Amino acid sequence: MKVVVIGGTGLIGTNVVAWLGEHGHEAVAASPSTGVDTITGEGLREVVRGADVLVDVSNSPSFADDEVLAFFRTATTNLIEAARGAGVGHYVALSVVGAERAPDSGYLRAKAAQERLIRESGLSCSLVLATQFFEFAGGIADTATSDGVVTLPNGGVQPVAAADVAAIVAQTSVGAPLDGVVEVGGPEVFGMDDWIRTVLAARNDRRKVVTDPKARYFGTLLDQQTLLPAAGALVGPTRLSDWLTDAVRG
Repeated sequence: MKVVVIGGTGLIGTNVVAWLGEHGHEAVAASPSTGVDTITGEGLREVVRGADVLVDVSNSPSFADDEVLAFFRTATTNLIEAARGAGVGHYVALSVVGAERAPDSGYLRAKAAQERLIRESGLSCSLVLATQFFEFAGGIADTATSDGVVTLPNGGVQPVAAADVAAIVAQTSVGAPLDGVVEVGGPEVFGMDDWIRTVLAARNDRRKVVTDPKARYFGTLLDQQTLLPAAGALVGPTRLSDWLTDAVRG
């Protein structure tokens, strides 16, 4: 099976490409660095020619509200047109659990728009919605830091290892189209504040984490359920403590 992975040189994409190759599939990593640009369309028709599956795990270079929305609308529209023209039988995209419940976040609003475009495209598709990656904890802390203090809400999160998400994206891509959604989370639920506090402590980062239920996460307020997957979600096997141990060793 030929699977084209848009964003195939990034954090998730490299793992998806590796998994597919290990399981006997032809995986093609596509990104601007390989000459494929989903915004301009450069190289897009050529790379999807003959593909059985198109996987989109790309991300916007900017999280500014207008720019991230324009990125996902333009890229997804171009990908849908390319997939339709090439007769691709399965369109798989990675999005975020709870995006539709957080319209005040420009980034999550853009991801919800991406999901709608794919669902309404008429293509056979599967949407993999993941919770926050362990790997993003440092970035979340940085965006919430002012004067050396990290201020975060205590809304529920169920963070997951990127490698676990990639495996599920890859497995989904070589299965029958879901024409629907599968959610993916980690094995443990934390408060956003406690998760980041734990990661910073493990890294000997001395920044203080202050809990403020009214603090915003990428522009949106969180309650206990906003970012949590529904019952029946797939659960990645990697626990935070094990991931931190491996990350520290690495």
